[in-house]
Amino acid sequence: MKQRLYDLMDWEAIEAIVYSEEDHPQRVLGPQKVKGGILVQVFVPGAVKAKLRLKSTGRNYTMDQSDDAGMFAVLLPGKTITEYTIIASYEDGSKVELEDPYLYQDLFGANHIERFEKGIHREIYRYMGAHPAAVRGCMDDTDILWDVTEDAVKDDAALLYGTHFAVWAPNAMRVSVVGDFNGWDGRRHPMMRQGDSGVFSLFIPGIGPGELYKYEIKSAPQKVTMKTDPYGFACEKRPANASIVTNLQEYRWNDDKWLAKRSKRDYTKEPMNIYEVHLGSWKRQQGTEDGFVNYRELARQLVQYVQEMGYTHVELLPVMEHPLDESWGYQVTSYYAPTSRHGSPQDFMYFMDTMHQAGIGVILDWVPAHFPKDENGLARFDGTCLYEHADPRQGEHPHWGTLIYNYGRPEVANFLTANALFWIEQYHADGIRMDAVASMLYLDYGKQDGEWVANMYGGNENLEAIAFLRDLSDVMHERNKGALLIAEESTAWPKVTEPSTVDGLGFDLKWNMGWMNDFTTYMQTDPLFRKGRHGMLTFSMIYAYSEKFVLVFSHDEVVHLKGSMFAKMPGEPEEKYANLRVAYGFMMAHPGKKLLFMGQEFAQETEWNEKQELPWEQAEEPDHRALQQYVKALNTFYQEHPAWYETDFDAEGFEWLSSMDADHSIITFMRYDAKKEERLLVVCNFTPVTYENFKIGVPVAGKYKEIFNSDQISFGGTGCINARQKSAKKIPWDGREYSLTISVPPLGMSVYRCVPTDTTTATVPSKRGSARTGKTVKKRK
Repeated sequence: MKQRLYDLMDWEAIEAIVYSEEDHPQRVLGPQKVKGGILVQVFVPGAVKAKLRLKSTGRNYTMDQSDDAGMFAVLLPGKTITEYTIIASYEDGSKVELEDPYLYQDLFGANHIERFEKGIHREIYRYMGAHPAAVRGCMDDTDILWDVTEDAVKDDAALLYGTHFAVWAPNAMRVSVVGDFNGWDGRRHPMMRQGDSGVFSLFIPGIGPGELYKYEIKSAPQKVTMKTDPYGFACEKRPANASIVTNLQEYRWNDDKWLAKRSKRDYTKEPMNIYEVHLGSWKRQQGTEDGFVNYRELARQLVQYVQEMGYTHVELLPVMEHPLDESWGYQVTSYYAPTSRHGSPQDFMYFMDTMHQAGIGVILDWVPAHFPKDENGLARFDGTCLYEHADPRQGEHPHWGTLIYNYGRPEVANFLTANALFWIEQYHADGIRMDAVASMLYLDYGKQDGEWVANMYGGNENLEAIAFLRDLSDVMHERNKGALLIAEESTAWPKVTEPSTVDGLGFDLKWNMGWMNDFTTYMQTDPLFRKGRHGMLTFSMIYAYSEKFVLVFSHDEVVHLKGSMFAKMPGEPEEKYANLRVAYGFMMAHPGKKLLFMGQEFAQETEWNEKQELPWEQAEEPDHRALQQYVKALNTFYQEHPAWYETDFDAEGFEWLSSMDADHSIITFMRYDAKKEERLLVVCNFTPVTYENFKIGVPVAGKYKEIFNSDQISFGGTGCINARQKSAKKIPWDGREYSLTISVPPLGMSVYRCVPTDTTTATVPSKRGSARTGKTVKKRK
């Protein structure tokens, strides 16, 4: 090596490069303006010789080897840095021409870092992670075109195509991009720390969609880990876990009309009947190793089924990439990647697009409450507790074996907020159902004394999580009109569905876990003893309007030895079906939006198993088929009658007629539409006893026509219906001035349309204790 070149070398910095301990490699690698010219240094491990070729002239310059590990240097004449390539020669005689990634610096942008560090970069995913891009120029005169395709730039010789990588790892000693393109060698592509921030970035020419990669993070001299990209758009199928370079802009959407309509909707006054689905077990691909069906085929089959059954939405158990099938998707390692079990990101976009073109909304389950400890994931990402709290009393769920996000760290909150927006804005999801919100709100959730740390005021409220949820709801509703935030929140935390302006959390809807638990317990009780638990049937109306609720029979109710909905019901099979009919009927008539987990619509007999396809063969059996047809008819009836959905959150839309007849386990109530133009009388009998000439109080004089009955023979019932229109008589009953005499089917739900003849009839306060005179004619066995 020439003495002049030797004197220009920073040998300590070179040693840091060779030993992979440099977080600002651009201080050594690439071109540097020095006295006497341009010093160019490259590190090509394994190379024995290297030449530099100027792109502008084609002239070659022989480089001197400054370290046997593969460091080379050359001093170019002049003062202007121009683009070049490196021709590396190896001991076996092979040669490779390489682009130098350190010609292209500071592409991330200081403004993005500043917003990210404040926690307010709503589209940080557009810059973090791996993005196919093209650059023009070099060094300080470099322009970058984000998320372009190689075909789009191939005709412009001035553009260089590649992929820009960026990751947040503030406490790392060194971060490198590794993949098949560099032999998974962390020495080849060390990333550049952006100033004194925690963001590392690097543009690697020649890398495009389909390339596998990870981040190799050195957190201490002897500590190196390989991490999946937190912002990666795609991953390998488990058990492999490398990220995959992906360009999400390649898909062309066709759901503009759906999105335009969604932005103008008032969900509170529209039907919402959700079919909850686990894609991995709804249908399986027979004859394949793992059985997973591609998103595109799932879209074709699911659209057809959901439309036929009359659901308005599907809700998907988490599709974000997760390593463990048994977690059902609730232990996420790659929040920005749809699971590769069912195909590519573009395949999932097709799924969403197809649903929307068919008029079906899609809600995605999302898990911001905790994350798993998998070594390749977010846990101790840069060698420290970066996404989680360092104190295990704050950072771990002892019962779930997972880690809790540090919501008070702006970059962590930004990661999550941007992720929720990402699924709405990039995948056109219509809503996010947030899992385990209660565990976020309470610092002592699932913990004993001494296992948690109080907040600054000595309380158990997680103030940082509350701030995160409010910020997320504010920005979501500001940016995405019509998109929904739904909370699975199992406590009595107030104002979950109130806006942050009145100290609410800002959700649009909340799962009614209280109703689900009470009503399920009630239905599991032998009808003979239900009168002793009558309050569990009616209590939900005490708080029905305290939040905007969704009534759910979810996946949580058919796992962990709880049994399927069919198995929960008491009695012989005939009574089980009847119990399900009245249970589903009452749910649909009760105020609140609706959700039913897959398989329960045809009375799946066995508990749900995520490794097996739903037992569709059962749906072909007569009794199961009859229940499925009942659910279909019930769903259709629901959508056709505004009284059952327009006033879900308006107390004027519901009126008890009889809520205290525990002896008969019969309840009656009215549902009204917003203008009181549709008036529906609902009668539910929760015993296997048929009543003829059963008297019920009604609110007004008029004609009452039965328009739906769960006991129809076609549904598997006994055929106890009221075929003729009934006229209310001026006989006081149930505290009402008028009454009807009807036949009440066993374990049945019936609905009557009311056409008043006297809308001025006064309502007499109910004494709720009147005797019954209905004649018992049959008890089912």
